[in-house]
Order: sequence, then structure tokens, then C-alpha cells
Amino acid sequence: MAKLPNTNRAVNIILMISDGNGVGTNYASRLFAGQQEGGFGDEYVQPQEAFPNLALVKTYNVNAQTPDSAGTGTAMMAGIKTKAGIIGVNENVNRGDCSTLPGNTVASMNELMSEMGKETGIVSTARITHATPASAYAKTVDRNFEASVPEGCDTQTDIATQLIEAMRSGMIDVAMGGGMRNFHGDEGGRREDGVNLMDVAQSELGAHLATDQASFENTPLDGTPILGLFESSHMMYEADREDEPSLADMTGAAIQALQAKSGDNGYFLQVEAGRVDHANHGGNLARAVRDQKAFSDAVAIADELTDDADTLIIVTADHEHALAFNGYCGRGSDILGLCMGIDGEGVAHTGEPELGADNKPFTVAGYLNGAGSVLTEQADGSFFGTRPVLTEEAATDLDYLQQAVVPKSSETHSGEDVAAYAKGPWAHLVDGTIEQNMIFHIMNYAATAE
Repeated sequence: MAKLPNTNRAVNIILMISDGNGVGTNYASRLFAGQQEGGFGDEYVQPQEAFPNLALVKTYNVNAQTPDSAGTGTAMMAGIKTKAGIIGVNENVNRGDCSTLPGNTVASMNELMSEMGKETGIVSTARITHATPASAYAKTVDRNFEASVPEGCDTQTDIATQLIEAMRSGMIDVAMGGGMRNFHGDEGGRREDGVNLMDVAQSELGAHLATDQASFENTPLDGTPILGLFESSHMMYEADREDEPSLADMTGAAIQALQAKSGDNGYFLQVEAGRVDHANHGGNLARAVRDQKAFSDAVAIADELTDDADTLIIVTADHEHALAFNGYCGRGSDILGLCMGIDGEGVAHTGEPELGADNKPFTVAGYLNGAGSVLTEQADGSFFGTRPVLTEEAATDLDYLQQAVVPKSSETHSGEDVAAYAKGPWAHLVDGTIEQNMIFHIMNYAATAE
């Protein structure tokens, strides 16, 4: 059946980014969510997977086949491909060189939407000064300049200061995530300039400061500026979350606050599930899929609170990880557990693990590199490896690290395509295989189409 394109102007736009949730991680998360509900997993449909429009997205940076989140964030938020490690600037900037910043900055979606009279916000489970949320407001020659800049760097301020200035100008109305340490210089803080930016937000900007579940629940959703800083660094993984809101909670509150202030003018909101990426970096798939489920819950809330007639929602990832899947696994093998045999007489797996040539079981999922490597360093600097005998109980433990091949302290990103799902005005432009920076141009076109 032919799909009828929605060519209304998008009053509201929501870009939802699950950091590190490429097609492979998304597959693992689908099976996990479905198996948690008692199914085999493969048949489960995540909220974004029910969206009518789909594209594959090429994620490389200008100088990196395997991208980083600063370059990918700038692509989606400013419409240009740029180098790894830099935010809100073009490829003429040399990472870390402040002298190359002038004349090479680019406008973000938040800036453009604010100039159109719309309200804007950012929500993340990472530090709110981390690469992806910072792409909403920051111009920096290095993504690591979160709380300070090097001596002699007089062309830019640190990222946390840039956020407060964006709120001061009215460009950003809602900012919620982690990263409190970058806003003060007291015990545990990273600032060296003596400025407490949280005090500035409250006393000078009239912002509501939320730092825990109680202060989040007391957040006024009447258009008052909101600054939520729930952890010193990143927010907790969903599996460990205590005394802080979920991503779905923050998403719902942000939408309501922006709606209250914007009226008929509309709003732009970026939502990031930052810790899917971090769990993958740790080789800990159990936490990655739980954070992705929390992200899918946020997608469902965003969809529920908005109208397809006037709101464009794009759900995507910035990059994938070096995650891979073994076979041949029978139906219903726990995505976090052992690969069980295929039953030729039935549907569900046999309950007997498949074995490698070393006569040992293996998990459904593993990483090509990372902390779970089967190779360990010897006293002489050489590496030796043999796979341990693995049980289902050990493999499905929350803290288990999937077996990996190449030893690395932190598992890496990978360069393959990610998916983008879309619904609402001009969502039909999310189609085929596209460059990542096209996401910006689709959003901008949807907001300005006659």
C-alpha cells in the first residue's frame, strides 16, 4: 500500500539519538526487550521500528572511517561532515588548535530553530557537556574542553560556559543530563575559574536547578528555564539507576516544558541515550541493552505526547560498535547468554549449547575488541589466550563482559551504517541510504517548508 507523504510544515521537531546503537546493537536490544516479555525476541517490535519511514545512514567523519560522536553530532546538528573530536565547526579546524576556530563555526539546529521563534532543549544520560548534547550549542576545537580551555586559548570558552550563555540568550530553555562537575570548582568539581555556573543559572537566569529525583519532580513545566544535573559525570546506567529520573521521565518533562513556553510557535528537542555507548565501550552488553530499552521507552513517550500532523520525530544513532553475533543459534537463545542448538523437530532451541572447535560453549554476541578479550598480557609483554569454559549463569550476569578478540581497555566504535526511523511532516525524506548530515537538512526543510 502506498504511503501518503505528510507535507505539512513541522511545528515541532524531536531528534532522538541512541549513542552507539547501530543496527547490531539495535538487534540485540530488540531481542532483549522481547525476551524480557516472554517471547523469542526476534518478533518483538521496538517503538521506533513501527515508524513508517526508514533509512540507512553513513556515519564516517571527514578524517575518520570510524567516527567519533563529536563529528557525528555536528553532522546531524549542523548539516556538515567534519573531523573527529571537534564540535560545531567545519573541517578547516585543527583539533586542539584554538587559533583555527575564527571563521570556521557553523550554526546548529538549536540556533536556527531559536531564530525562528521556537523554544529548544537537550536531554541526555551522558554529561550535558559531552559530545552529542554539546553539538546543540557549542563551538569548540576539542570536545574535551568541557570545563576549561588551555592557557592562551582566547577564541572560545569552555563547553559548560557555552551552555549557560546559550540559556542566557534564550536559545536553550531546557538542559538535563549529567556533568555537574563541569559547572563548579568545589570538591569534586573541575572548574578552575572560581565560577559556579549552577548559581549563575539560578540567580541570573531564573532557572530551576534539579539535582535528584525530588528536585526533578518539583520542576515547573510552565516555561521556566530548566537545568538538570543529576550526576558529577554521566548519569547512572538504567540497570543501576537510583534517585534520578529515567530518560523517558526527562523526555516527557522536556516536551511539556517546551510546549508550555512555545505555544503555537513550536520547539526543537534533542534527546540522547548516551550510556548505550558507554556500556558497549565496556564490553558489557547487559547494560547496553537495558539502556536501549530505556531509550525506546523515551521514544514511546515522545510519540504519545505529540501529534504526527505537526511533529517530526527522527530516531537514529550516531555510530555503531564492534559488536558481532555468532551462529547457528536456536530460536529463543538468550541474547546475553549461550548460543543454543537449533531443534529440527520444534521451534524453541534445544537447550544444549553449540560448541566451538575447542569444545567450549560461546555466547550469541561478542565484541571484536575490548576488555573482555580472551588474550591476556604476560609478564614479558606477550599475549596468550584460551577461552574459559562458560556457563549460562555466568554469561547472563549483569556484570559479564562479552568475549572479545583484540585486547583493548575500551572497546571501539565501528564504521558501518546505522538506521534512522522517522514519522511526521516530511519524514518520507528519510529514505534509502543517506549521508548523516542529511538528517539536519531534512529537519531544517521540514521546519521551513511552504
